[in-house]
Amino acid sequence: MTQANRDTIYALSSGRLPAAIAVVRISGPRARFAFETMMGRVPEPRKATLARLRDPITAETIDEALALWFPGPKSETGEDMAELQLHGGRAVIAAVLTILGRIEGLRMAEPGEFTRRAFENGRLDLTAVEGLADLISAETEAQRRQAFRQLKGFLGARAESWRARLIEALALVEAGIDFSDEAGVPEDLIGPALVVARGLQAEITEALAGAARGERLREGLVVAIAGPPNAGKSTLFNRIARREAAIVSPIPGTTRDVIEVHLDLDGYPVTVLDTAGIRDSDDPVEQEGVRRARARAGDADLVLWVVEAGSGPESGNTHRISVDMEGGPEVWLVRNKIDLPGVISPEMIINEQELQFIIILSLSAVTGEGLNHLMNHISRYVGEFFTGGEGALITRERHRKALEETIGALERAVKEGPKGREDIVAEELRLASRALGRLTGRVDVEDVLDVIFRDFCIGK
Repeated sequence: MTQANRDTIYALSSGRLPAAIAVVRISGPRARFAFETMMGRVPEPRKATLARLRDPITAETIDEALALWFPGPKSETGEDMAELQLHGGRAVIAAVLTILGRIEGLRMAEPGEFTRRAFENGRLDLTAVEGLADLISAETEAQRRQAFRQLKGFLGARAESWRARLIEALALVEAGIDFSDEAGVPEDLIGPALVVARGLQAEITEALAGAARGERLREGLVVAIAGPPNAGKSTLFNRIARREAAIVSPIPGTTRDVIEVHLDLDGYPVTVLDTAGIRDSDDPVEQEGVRRARARAGDADLVLWVVEAGSGPESGNTHRISVDMEGGPEVWLVRNKIDLPGVISPEMIINEQELQFIIILSLSAVTGEGLNHLMNHISRYVGEFFTGGEGALITRERHRKALEETIGALERAVKEGPKGREDIVAEELRLASRALGRLTGRVDVEDVLDVIFRDFCIGK
């Protein structure tokens, strides 16, 4: 659809009202007409101008605002775009949106539609769009830095460079196929193409090595508090959250579902989970809570296995980790309730050879004794986990799968090359190029666009 045939969209693009200033954006072929309708004129391009907004029907002044005009294609969306910076009262914004809604050819924007038009007009590639979404939702400094790099083309530029080299290699192979009988065409064109393929395979494989940390930095590292009932897990969770986030009760099985809180530890995102006490139960609701606790603890990055410090070997299996951790998260033993009388040494708790804990910590979730020691250990663990992760090219599962598909095609091309099967090599290089094109949104991405843009807010 050409710009002239498109609807002109508008929306409130700033935060919740009321506010000191509110921003209304208009984008599309009738953005100029919208300005002329409300202001009687259009400001100079990219120059903030004080303007009086009037209702075209009643001629009543609605507000005085700063108006900016960005003619396409040199605008954020790649098409004519207008912006109003108004006083952020609900009545002011409602009146302006009502006027815009009465203008023929204008409609309210859908979630993410401004950014989608920027993508469709070539102002952003898909990795930059995802970077913008991550920048908006970033909660920590590390997330902000990673998202901003993606917005500025950290992955997109590299992917386009890889794709350009692939296309050059493909052109060599296809030249060898199409012009093999022509004079002046080198006999071995597939050799240089395979050199390029091997080099790209190595580079992309190296980029994939940091994928786990890049994805986890975007989503947040997960720390699960688990253990038997009445060990003080919810009390510890509330201490870490610094609020009464979980219900605390002496009745076993109080926690039935997984509760989570998001923290910023030294600029890194951490999600802490409070899980149900793990034990055998005839209560179907508690059984489901235990099932969820096992599953979430098994998927976590770090598990704090909380036991009562006063429980010794004679207490049976209360200190046994009853979550399948093989090949899973790191597990720390946390001895809680050290404020109670009769606390025994940590050595008496670990009397089974198969139980190996990297760290054993003692604390009182009630008094807070030992909590700083625990949090310092967690902060150090988080920092070490993300070391090198902030420079990761790959921050989403979609990125990883596209690059894995690219590597698979390159591997097949390199394997077929020595056999002299130029047609198969050409096809595999073509598949690799298409996978990179889907990464940046240049080809075959219609099926993922709605998924990506649905999480954007209206007005962005």
